[in-house]
Amino acid sequence: MSALYLVSKLCRPGNASRFIKVTHLQPCLRRTTVTLAKEGQSVVLEELPEVGKKWVSRWLFGCSGMVFGAVVIGGLTRLTESGLSMTDWHLFGKRPPLSQAEWEKEFAQYQQYPEFKMKNKDLSLSEFKFIWWMEYGHRQWGRAIGTAFLLPAAYFWHKGWFTRALKKRVVACGALIGVQGLLGWYMVKSGLEKERFRDPSDVPRVSQYRLAAHLGTAFVLYSLFLWNALGVAFPAQKIKQVTAQAAKFRKLAHVTKGWVFLTALSGALVAGLDAGLVYNSFPKFADRWIPSDLLALSPTLRNFTENPTTVQFDHRIMGTISLGLATALYVWSRRGVRLPPRAYLASTALGGMAWMQVGLGISTLLLYVPTALAAMHQSGSLLTLSFAIWLTHELKHVKKLPK
Repeated sequence: MSALYLVSKLCRPGNASRFIKVTHLQPCLRRTTVTLAKEGQSVVLEELPEVGKKWVSRWLFGCSGMVFGAVVIGGLTRLTESGLSMTDWHLFGKRPPLSQAEWEKEFAQYQQYPEFKMKNKDLSLSEFKFIWWMEYGHRQWGRAIGTAFLLPAAYFWHKGWFTRALKKRVVACGALIGVQGLLGWYMVKSGLEKERFRDPSDVPRVSQYRLAAHLGTAFVLYSLFLWNALGVAFPAQKIKQVTAQAAKFRKLAHVTKGWVFLTALSGALVAGLDAGLVYNSFPKFADRWIPSDLLALSPTLRNFTENPTTVQFDHRIMGTISLGLATALYVWSRRGVRLPPRAYLASTALGGMAWMQVGLGISTLLLYVPTALAAMHQSGSLLTLSFAIWLTHELKHVKKLPK
């Protein structure tokens, strides 16, 4: 939101504002104090200079892109079953093995854990190197995100290119990056705990709960970066008059955004339990609409997070609802509701991406989860969320009806 818009808003007759006084002007961050004469209140408005907007927005978009890349790499790491190949964790990383002896030592360390003993006894050293490099690349990419965030943030803060509101969000993003790294190791650690895999039928893998927390945090971090980047580079457009239909449209857009996020989290449970490998048919589950083992576990609530059949069933239902909501927004936007200009494009993009995402999901299921399609489906969930975020950003000023 520009300072000029806020000044014009405060100067409406209803606000009884008689004069505006510029009390402070910096070449780095412009601060304008607006005084309401009748009420005796002062409001400080902040606006970035053009050079600050350009570089801060590029940085925020770059960070969001790197987080998007981390989600893609993380999905590939899981799909290639590489995540448990590195059995230790160091804050600043470690040097990769360089000699044959170092590789053999690393491999011997991996052989002490359940995944090798119960699942990968025939794994060769060359095959181990592949999964080790996948996990190593994923961890190093996460550390690169921290560096790409921290160094420019310090510089921009020093230059005075952050408003007070943006400073708080930058601190929140930095904290989330740290939490994300710790959650990543906490998740991997669950797949290395020998006491979790005592029965010969157990499958060594990370906890689906920790996987969902790790992926969910990545989605929140990505959303924060993208939302703030859009706010700096492309401030939301305004419309002359907010109608009741537009206000209702905005509410539905926020509901859709939240539902898309929850659907993506349910996908993390599907991934954690390999639930995509059960009932590889659509729309029915084998020859039934409701699978017979939907509530096979006791107590009943366990089924929703620990039964692969229930988790897949829920994900299908949630995906279908997401598709319905996104489609409804697109159709509604074409029925004459008055919206900001870019909101029409955003609703179209969201509707199209939702259909593509459902198509990817069905294809992934029917083809027994091929790596390429599964990775595209996971990336598609983040793209769908991106368009939902863009749409709600464009509806930022569609808030209050005129009195």
